[in-house]
Amino acid sequence: MTDHQRTSTAGGIEVSELTRRYGEVLAADRVSFTVPPGTMTGFVGANGAGKTTTMRMIVGVLAITSGSVSFNGHPITAADRRGIGYMPEERGLYPKQPIVDQLVYLARIRGVSAQAAQQQTMSYLERFGLADRAKDKVETLSLGNQQRVQVTAALLGSPVALILDEPFSGLDPMAVDAMAEVLREASSSGVPVLFSSHQLDLVERLCDRLVILSGGRVVAQGSTDELRGSGPRRHRLCADTDLGWLRSARGVDVVDLGGTTAVLEFTEPGADQAVLAEALRRGEVTEFSRIVPTLSEIYREAAAS
Repeated sequence: MTDHQRTSTAGGIEVSELTRRYGEVLAADRVSFTVPPGTMTGFVGANGAGKTTTMRMIVGVLAITSGSVSFNGHPITAADRRGIGYMPEERGLYPKQPIVDQLVYLARIRGVSAQAAQQQTMSYLERFGLADRAKDKVETLSLGNQQRVQVTAALLGSPVALILDEPFSGLDPMAVDAMAEVLREASSSGVPVLFSSHQLDLVERLCDRLVILSGGRVVAQGSTDELRGSGPRRHRLCADTDLGWLRSARGVDVVDLGGTTAVLEFTEPGADQAVLAEALRRGEVTEFSRIVPTLSEIYREAAAS
C-alpha cells in the first residue's frame, strides 16, 4: 500500500443525514453512519430498506436530496469517488466481451498500467478459480462466476474504499471464502469496506461493525458486541421443579415459561441472584445462563422497533 493510499483512507467514509426522496416516498431518510478505515461494515436490511439507494448516493450514481457524504475528513469529491471500488447490485458487465479484456480495460480506466492491469486481473481470477476461463465471454459464465468477475472489477486499481452491494450473492462456499479473504486483506491494509448482504451469519463472521436499516432509516448500528449489549439482557433458568412461582417474583419479567424452563428479564438490581437462590431452595438448578442473542435476533428486534 502506498503512502498516498494510507493518507486517502485516513478518515474513512462518513454519511450524515443522507436523504433521497421520490415524490412523497423517502427511500433513504436521514441516514447517518461511518465506515472507519481498516474496518468491514455490514449493511443489513430487508429488500427496500434503503441499502442500495444509500450506496448509490455515496458513490455518486444517484443524486442526494439532502445530507452529505465525507471522505478522509472532507466533503467527498469526484476524484475520491473515482478511487472507490463499487460493485452495483445489477451486474454491469459486457456479456459478449472476453473476461480478461474487459477487466484489463476497466483497470486501465483507473490509471493502472497495461502490464499491472494484466497482472492484477490474472491474480484475482486465479484466486477466484477463473484463470482458465479468462478468455471466455462473460455470457458463458454461470451467475455465480459472473458475480466473481463483477467483484474483481471493483477490486482492480487498489481502491481507496470498497462499496459492494450483495457481493456474496450466488457464490458457492469456496468462492465465499476466497472473497472473504480478499476483503479482509483490503480492510487490514486500511481500506474502509462497506457491503450489504442478506446472509446474516456471514456478516456476523466478517464484519467489525453493522448498520441495520428499516424503512429507509438506520434503526441500529455498532459492533456486534455493542448491539448485543444494547438489547434486553435475558437469562435462561432450568430446574427440576415447576417454575410457575416466577410469575410473581419481584423484579422479574417472564418472557417465556414452560414448566421447568423459563426465559427471564431482570428489571431490578439483584433480582437475578434472588431468583437463583429461590430456585436452589426449591430444588436442583440445571442451568442459569445469559442468553447471547444472534445477529438474526438483533436484526429482527431492531427492524421491529
